[in-house]
Amino acid sequence: MTTTLQAWGNSQGVRLPKALLASLSLEPGADVEIELTPKKDAIIVRPAKAPSRVRGRHRIEDLVAAIPRGYKTAEFEWGTSGREVW
Repeated sequence: MTTTLQAWGNSQGVRLPKALLASLSLEPGADVEIELTPKKDAIIVRPAKAPSRVRGRHRIEDLVAAIPRGYKTAEFEWGTSGREVW
């Protein structure tokens, strides 16, 4: 597969075909690791290790996994502190 190096502002970029990204389970916005081979004759792009946070927020999968086994929810009566009419 051949593609073209393109100028984007002050940087250069390569567009990766959708099929290639799908085979790596990557979507737009995914973090990737980029490195040179030891001979410095090729660039390696691989999915980054899964972060525990996404854009500064916790992932719902991590939060749910942290819920203790057997956890039971309960209602709590807060009372009234104003002129609430229920």
